[in-house]
Amino acid sequence: MNEVDDSILEFFAVQDDALVLSPALVWYNLHDQRNLIDKSHETVARRMRKLSKRGLLEKVDEGKGYYQITQKGRDYLAGDLDADDLRLEE
Repeated sequence: MNEVDDSILEFFAVQDDALVLSPALVWYNLHDQRNLIDKSHETVARRMRKLSKRGLLEKVDEGKGYYQITQKGRDYLAGDLDADDLRLEE
C-alpha cells in the first residue's frame, strides 16, 4: 500500500456507493482536476489492479476495466484493516 493506493480508495469512498469508474477517469480526477497525485495514468491503472487483487476494489466489467470500492476497501480506510494484513487474493 502506498500514497497512490490511499488516494484512489479515498476518491472512491467519498463518491456514491454505486460509482463505477475506469482507471483513466480516476487518474483524470486525481491528477488533472485536483492535483492530488503526480503519477501517470499507467501507475494508477496498475495500482487499481493490485487493489482489486487485494479485494479493496472490485472489477465490475472485465471487458472495459471498470471498478468500484468494496466493503473491505471502506474498512481499510476506516482503520479497521491494517495494510500488513492485506494479502493478494488468488
